[in-house]
Amino acid sequence: MPKTLILPSAILTMGSRQEFLRDGGILVEGNRILSVLASTQLPEKAAFDGVVVNARGLVAVPGFIQTHVHLCQTLFRGLADDLPLLDWLRLRIFPYEAAHDALSMYASARVGIVELLRSGTTTIMDMGSVYFEEEIIRAVEESGLRAYVGKCMIDRNELYPRLKETTADALGSTRKLAERWHGAAGDRIRYAVAPRFVLSCSEQLLRESFEIARSLSGAVFHSHAAENRQEMDEVRKVCRMDNVEYFEAIGVLDERSCLAHCIWVNDREVGLIRDRRVKVLHCPSSNLKLGSGIAKIPEFLSRGVSVSLGADGAPCNNTLDMFEEMRLAALIQKPAHGAGEVTAEQVLAMATIGGAAALGCERELGSIESGKKADLVLLDLDKVWNCYDEMSGENIYSTIVYSCSPANVHSVMVDGRWLLRDYELSVLDEERSLRSAQTEVRKLLQRVRS
Repeated sequence: MPKTLILPSAILTMGSRQEFLRDGGILVEGNRILSVLASTQLPEKAAFDGVVVNARGLVAVPGFIQTHVHLCQTLFRGLADDLPLLDWLRLRIFPYEAAHDALSMYASARVGIVELLRSGTTTIMDMGSVYFEEEIIRAVEESGLRAYVGKCMIDRNELYPRLKETTADALGSTRKLAERWHGAAGDRIRYAVAPRFVLSCSEQLLRESFEIARSLSGAVFHSHAAENRQEMDEVRKVCRMDNVEYFEAIGVLDERSCLAHCIWVNDREVGLIRDRRVKVLHCPSSNLKLGSGIAKIPEFLSRGVSVSLGADGAPCNNTLDMFEEMRLAALIQKPAHGAGEVTAEQVLAMATIGGAAALGCERELGSIESGKKADLVLLDLDKVWNCYDEMSGENIYSTIVYSCSPANVHSVMVDGRWLLRDYELSVLDEERSLRSAQTEVRKLLQRVRS
């Protein structure tokens, strides 16, 4: 494949040295970054044998990595407001997920991916639903997005008994999906084994799910934990201990364990998360909208716990916008811990190299460095809400975290391929995806009511 030389006005690498380079270049070949060049190292354009991309006026940053998303829920945006978690699941989300068919699931995934790309997200970890996981994966494969995918596993469900399957069916279908898709699309798709949460999973399902994840090199174990006070009361009734303590007792905590939320954790559990190298998937918008609480992010960070970010599902957010998650991740900690806690630089790291670390792929993703996958975003900071001259780099973290939005996302490259170029999607048809989603959500709601 021909080499591509991208020439932005600035590059924020987010690597081990977190360099900010002015007037440099990013040399890409195939799906890899060959090198990051200082301005003095750039080849003469006439002598360069490849494609030159003039990105002057733009800032290159690593693609954002969202580690907790539910693409199956994108159609439900605005349909489950003002409810606490367990009612949200019982009255809205579980009935809606149970009403999905193949067409609605595919439409939900596609419109969600459009939104993710437009806000600069290049990698996600997605938890699907009980059925039609193949449609989510098909949408991911066609779109060019990088994703860790996994069907949601539920073998008990007192909240909504129509959405569950037998333990054997849940495990069997997961194994088949993992065998088919783990490492597919040139390793752009990997599998994340995804039992939903303690209240919807038997001990056997959790244990054997974890063993499936351990058996697959590069796979992870993806679940929810300690999200809501009422949920925790129910967990204690069932398990006679707190959520993370229960996971420890049944042997499903190690460096592969990725747990969304982790709000209502006790001191021993914080220690377990640290000692077992468990990854915390922080979803600030969702936690606020569902009234669940605020995770102990300053404590996790101070104790060396891996923290990354995710939007969760569209009906508990109601966007998939990583800029919103970054901004809130910083702001919600400051009233309790002080204005200097959780800085913009820390939050941008959570959204990039921290996301890669959560997925165990920090040697491949999360920064703009030689040898890593060519996943990057070009930001246009020449907007009225970014009026400070950011090419100096002095306030670049603040600008991205506190001031930017999807309107700043000029171009997105995943695996060396432009998926968004000069504000235009190059693979997905945005209008068609939107219309299909509108059609399918109407049909889905009719199925729910019938």
